Amino acid sequence: MSRRWPADRYSLLRPDVWQLVQERQRAIYQGLLARGWHEPTALHLTEVGCGAGGNLLEFLRLGCTPAHLTGCELLPERLQMARERLPAAVTLHGGDAAEAPIAPASQDIVAQVTVFSSVLDTAVQQRLAQAMWRWVKPGGAVLWYDFTVDNPHNAQVRGMPRHRLAELFPAGRVQARRLTLAPPIARRAAAVHPSLYTVFNAVPALRTHLLAWIDKPL
Repeated sequence: MSRRWPADRYSLLRPDVWQLVQERQRAIYQGLLARGWHEPTALHLTEVGCGAGGNLLEFLRLGCTPAHLTGCELLPERLQMARERLPAAVTLHGGDAAEAPIAPASQDIVAQVTVFSSVLDTAVQQRLAQAMWRWVKPGGAVLWYDFTVDNPHNAQVRGMPRHRLAELFPAGRVQARRLTLAPPIARRAAAVHPSLYTVFNAVPALRTHLLAWIDKPL
C-alpha cells in the first residue's frame, strides 16, 4: 500500500523543510567554491531524477545558464511538471536515465538527490552510476545527496552509506559530510519552534543524509 503524506509535507513554507533546503544549498555552494567554480554560467550540469525541476531551479537562481542544464526523469507526470516550470532552453530527457543521450565527458557536474536510496536493485544502481561517471569531465564531479540510513517506516527506500559510494565510483575521490536533521525529529522540533531545528541538528548522530562530492581525476 502506498503511503499518503500531507499535501504540504515538502512545502518550503514549512520551517523544517526550508531549513533542510537552505543547509543543503550552503553545503553545495561551499563545494562549488572549493573546486574553483566561481562562475556558474560556465558550468554544464545534469541532474538524474530531476523530478518537477526544483533543484534545477535552484541552479538557475545561482546563475547557471539554462542551455547548460539537463534533467533526466523517469516518471512522465513529473517530467511534464518540469517542462512547465523550467525555461525551454533546459534539456529534459524522459525514461531510463542511464540511456539518456548525454555525451561522455561533457558535464562538469552530474547530480543526484535522493534517487539511489529509492533504487533497491544493486545492479541497476551500478549501471546508473557508470552512466553518471561516464558523463563527467575529468576535473568534474558527481554531486550526491542521499539517505545514509534505512527508514524503518518505508521499505521502498534503502540507506546509502559512505562505503557504497566508493563501490559505485571506485575511480573517484569522495569528500563527504553528514547533513540534515532526521526528518521525523525535524518536523516535531520545528513545530515547537523553528530554532529547535538548529539545536537538534548540532548533534551529528541525528543527521541522516550524506552530501558528497565525488571528484573525477584529470
